[in-house]
Amino acid sequence: MKLNTRFMTRNDCYQAGRKITPKGIMIHSTATPGVMAGDWFSRWNKSFRAGEIGRQVCVHAFLDDKEVWQYLPWNHRGWHAGGDANNTHIGIEICEPSGFSYRNGFQMQGYNVSAQSPYFRKAWQNAVDLSVMLCKQYGLTEKDIIDHTEGNRRGIASNHADVGHWFPKHGESIASFRAAVGRALRGGGSTVNRSTFEVGDVVEIKASASRYYPGGPTIPGWVKTDSYHKITQVQSQGRPYVKGGKTCVLLGRKVDKRNGRDTTGILTWIDRDLIEHVDPAKRGEPPEQKAPAQPTSDTIYRVQVGAFSEKRNAEAILRKVKDAGFDGFIRKD
Repeated sequence: MKLNTRFMTRNDCYQAGRKITPKGIMIHSTATPGVMAGDWFSRWNKSFRAGEIGRQVCVHAFLDDKEVWQYLPWNHRGWHAGGDANNTHIGIEICEPSGFSYRNGFQMQGYNVSAQSPYFRKAWQNAVDLSVMLCKQYGLTEKDIIDHTEGNRRGIASNHADVGHWFPKHGESIASFRAAVGRALRGGGSTVNRSTFEVGDVVEIKASASRYYPGGPTIPGWVKTDSYHKITQVQSQGRPYVKGGKTCVLLGRKVDKRNGRDTTGILTWIDRDLIEHVDPAKRGEPPEQKAPAQPTSDTIYRVQVGAFSEKRNAEAILRKVKDAGFDGFIRKD
């Protein structure tokens, strides 16, 4: 996350100088296709009272797929919620990419989900990273994060649809956003936010997923609850594989969540927006062991572990030696 700071000192919100103790974070999206984070300074660093702008609005930060711009101090009362959340919440706006338009308010027209997925994933990552930073700074948790729609339901924000009009197109929701922040706060990494998948990656199918791709087979419950999965193919005939209008990857092997055992999998293509990378610590894999040191000269010093009158006792010790990462052998005298 690249954080830039440039306060909108000309904006009436900044000049009002009211302070808050942040008790939460409100996630918005701009509904202004193609206007990136750095563009909003020239748009909003103006005075409503002086007749320079037609809106009384100011948000703490804007972000896109490349950077984050902070335009108000975090403890400054913003004008972003249209309600009492201005007194308690830091406002973050996620910029939306170009290439589509809006109709009837929040209906996205011409939005190509597959083409916009890389942008979405990078912007999502920046939003998660910024939220994690703010949670740590102000002693918050993922439970203190809401979107504009939830704020309206609670009676502390105006009637807006963000981000529920956009996130579900990529298999996400404000709930899965909170989950990603929570994982990162607990040191597990924000696993849903890597935008690329490669052969051999271990992934998990999101709980919200119902079909492998639009119009495809229903995902059985055990596929999500019992196993992680390994990607065995990301392209078909040298190109990304598209099924039901979504870019997919092939899951060819499964990893048992209980013991980490790798076996033949379900062998099906799945929308890559419905999977997330799994941190190695969650897979039941043994910790990495250092390989035994290799001799650096022709002289070799051998270590004898013990002498035993019964072969089974010698074999038991040899197994322990090999489990510890060393080679060994049994010699009969």
